Amino acid sequence: MEKNEKDFMLQAIEVASDNVKKAGGGPFGAIIVKDGKIVAVAHNTVTTTNDPTAHAEVNAIREACKNLNTFQLDGCDIYSSCEPCPMCLSAIYWARLKNVYFAASRYDAEDAGFDDSFIYNELAKKVEDRTVKIQQILPEEGKEPFNVWAKFEQKINY
Repeated sequence: MEKNEKDFMLQAIEVASDNVKKAGGGPFGAIIVKDGKIVAVAHNTVTTTNDPTAHAEVNAIREACKNLNTFQLDGCDIYSSCEPCPMCLSAIYWARLKNVYFAASRYDAEDAGFDDSFIYNELAKKVEDRTVKIQQILPEEGKEPFNVWAKFEQKINY
C-alpha cells in the first residue's frame, strides 16, 4: 500500500514524540520523501549533540543528501512535525526541496517554550539595528576567494 501525505506526516509526528520519550532532544521530527519513498528520517538532536543547528529538518537534509549522494534535493518533499524555523527554512531553500509540509505551527512551538519570534523580528530589522553586532571589515580582501573561484576550472556550481 502506497503511503500518502498524511502517512508521512503522522510518521514525522511520531518521530518527534518518540524523541522526547527517549530524551533524544527536542520534540521535532522530519521526513524527506522522493518519488513516494522515504529517503531520510531525523529528529532534533540539539541537546544530545550540543549542536544548535541539529534541528530535525537540518538533520534530515544531511541524511537525505548522504543517502542520495547529492547536495541538492530537487524533487524531494519534507514533512516536519512543526513549521520550520528561519534556519531550517533557509536550509530547505538551499537544498532546493520541492514542497514543505508541517503539522504544528510556530505559535504552537512558542506555547511549548520554543520561541523563534526573536529571530523573525531580528531579520526584519536593518543590519545596524540588530541585537547581534554585524560589521563588514576588509571588504576588498574578502573578494579574493571569489576571484579564485571564478578562475577555478573544476568548480561545481550550486
